[in-house]
Amino acid sequence: MNYVSGLADIGLDDRPNVGGKGGSLGELLRAGIRVPPGFVVRTAAFERFLATVEADWPVRTRISSLIAQDLSAITQCCAAVRGRFEAGSLPQELERQIELAYAQLCGAQRMPVAVRSSATTEDAVDASFAGLQDTFLWVQDLSQTLRRVRRCWASLYSAESVSYRRQRNLPEHGVAMAVVIQAMVDARAAGVMFTRSPTTGDRSVITIEGAWGLGSAVVGGEVTPDRWVLGKITGDITVREISDKCIRHAPAAAGGVETVPVSESSRRAPSLSDEELQALRAVARRVERHFGRPQDIEWAIDRVSGAVLILQSRPETVWSSKESSPAANAAHNPFTHVMSIFGGRK
Repeated sequence: MNYVSGLADIGLDDRPNVGGKGGSLGELLRAGIRVPPGFVVRTAAFERFLATVEADWPVRTRISSLIAQDLSAITQCCAAVRGRFEAGSLPQELERQIELAYAQLCGAQRMPVAVRSSATTEDAVDASFAGLQDTFLWVQDLSQTLRRVRRCWASLYSAESVSYRRQRNLPEHGVAMAVVIQAMVDARAAGVMFTRSPTTGDRSVITIEGAWGLGSAVVGGEVTPDRWVLGKITGDITVREISDKCIRHAPAAAGGVETVPVSESSRRAPSLSDEELQALRAVARRVERHFGRPQDIEWAIDRVSGAVLILQSRPETVWSSKESSPAANAAHNPFTHVMSIFGGRK
């Protein structure tokens, strides 16, 4: 059984086997967009591990029986499931395949990696699971990586994720989790960008938000980012909002991320130059053009090389869902609708 695939070997069509994030990253590589190198632990690995858990505890059946409004029961059930996942041991063949892929990615050097959840239900056009599953940054060795893989699988059964699935009546037997493992980017600045305005829906602009350090501070809402609005075609910068960025996320010596203060001279300085803004705009246009729809993109600028790297791209859902909703429900008999209009006039 093949439990691992390189990012360069997958694309959007592989999402049932590598999840939304994995499929999107592979597709970005196919489009010539620069992303950190890595590999995906496929959903087959999750299914293999889940089978060992379900040998004496039917996870999916119990989750499917939960009522969306019963948060107490959901919380209790999820805690039990996650405990079993985090305490379990990986099958030997599966662990060996991850070990080989990790060695190929990191080589002999001790290179930190990001371990990122990639569920089959995430990044859908009509639903957003962003933030409901776990991501681990600056993971420093193989043993930590293997533990984080199990924790990513377990996060599929967080109370928030299960509650969201139950509210949307998603079939539990179609839900699975892949895990993306990538080389970590030591970011000088990072953030998000949208290929349509998140506030107005305007598709002629690109909105870029960024701050110093790793992008987790921006995504997690711990810092108010700088914000720019650029003309998608012209590149004209029509909005510049430079915030007071008093903290940033940085690699911790023991692994993971720590919050550190930003120097007084940098707090109110723009985290991106105009040249970097234009480089991000160019990449955003390429990404949107390749996927054929507005995108919500996470980016980072490498501290040493200055290269722009894309960490994730997902379909924009807020304005797209508004556009897909009809302004009014169609009447079964159109003549009834016409008569209701004229009948209401006196």
